[in-house]
Amino acid sequence: MRWKPAADGYRLPTEAEWVHASLGGDTGARHGLLADIAWAAADGVSGPQPVGRKAANSYGLVDTLGNVWEWCWDRLDPARYADYRLLKGGGWADPVWSCRVGVRRGNAPNAIIEDVGFRVVTGAVMADHTADGGQGWSEREDRARASISPPLPAGWTPLQFD
Repeated sequence: MRWKPAADGYRLPTEAEWVHASLGGDTGARHGLLADIAWAAADGVSGPQPVGRKAANSYGLVDTLGNVWEWCWDRLDPARYADYRLLKGGGWADPVWSCRVGVRRGNAPNAIIEDVGFRVVTGAVMADHTADGGQGWSEREDRARASISPPLPAGWTPLQFD
């Protein structure tokens, strides 16, 4: 997968886009009382719930928190996890502290996980066809961070890109 920030088709949101959409223009860790806007472990459900049974944010989006984690384009930490992508939002089996905008999780892009889904966005992140990233994400910067040289913290081995 190669990042094409000028492409205007469907794609995963960047983390910054996901956070903006999830908050719906509000500020804070979430856009309302968790019980009103998200499915979490406190609800005692045994799997993902049908979309739209909880309140929407001011943008009309539902289930951005709780129910299922959502894939973002950004990498979790390329120096430690190579191509692991970010997951945002929390899931139906997670504790309430995990269902807030600031929580991050990650996994391999080809992972199949029962509490993970995705939401697509459309449109270019930036118009510059030669640009390397957007909204804080950069392929070049990620690769630079992953190529740190010794001395390394005890017990820590960075992954290497091919």
